[in-house]
Amino acid sequence: MELIRSGAIPLVKTNAAEMEAFENSYKLFSLPYLFRDRDHYYQVMQGDIGRKILDSTKSKGYFGLTFYDGGARSFYGNKPVLKPDDLKGMKVRVQPSPGAVEMIKVMGGNPTPLDYGELYTALQQGVVDMAENSVMALTTMRHGEVAKSFSLDEHTMVPDVVLMSNAAFDKLSPENQAVILKAAKESMSYMKDLWSEEEKQEFAKLDKMGVKVYQVDKAPFIEKVQPMYANFAKDNPALAPMLADIQAAK
Repeated sequence: MELIRSGAIPLVKTNAAEMEAFENSYKLFSLPYLFRDRDHYYQVMQGDIGRKILDSTKSKGYFGLTFYDGGARSFYGNKPVLKPDDLKGMKVRVQPSPGAVEMIKVMGGNPTPLDYGELYTALQQGVVDMAENSVMALTTMRHGEVAKSFSLDEHTMVPDVVLMSNAAFDKLSPENQAVILKAAKESMSYMKDLWSEEEKQEFAKLDKMGVKVYQVDKAPFIEKVQPMYANFAKDNPALAPMLADIQAAK
């Protein structure tokens, strides 16, 4: 991030969760069950709200060109999570994100920040009971070899984001700036279709790995995390209107 802020590198792709440390707007993505479904997610990402978030770091020397789908995060381990009580006392590996930690605590679990590269062994040896991520974690990272239950609660949809330094963008002619912005917009639509197709292929692999997929009634989970929304609005009053706009988007 320091390199792109200084203009030493023109572009970088990162994750919205990592952006929380640099811009408060990105904290919105850590709120569980913020998006009703994938259509709601894309409506926000491709609309005015998404653009506001992407532009929110311009004063810091860089801005977001576009969002890319990072999948929906759900729980996996060796037992299903069908209701919040199923997480009670469970050691759940989470990203080093305050929102992720709070979510697990609210549900009664024990959030355990752990390096992603150590997670396979941690699941295998019982250092953690569960983790949460997209289907790709079970297939490409082979976590499905040591975690046989995947519960599709889809608690967060945290996008990747492509950032560009102001310095690099300002060096371009107006014509080339327009080309960059157009290409970024088109690449998001391309990535949407690409991710959807890849996700279907990865889910098909789960059966061969012996991983059982569980559909989850989200209502009890949504009710359980409501205190997080109240706390968020209290701690981030400037973001309360944007949160309301996201929830109201149809």
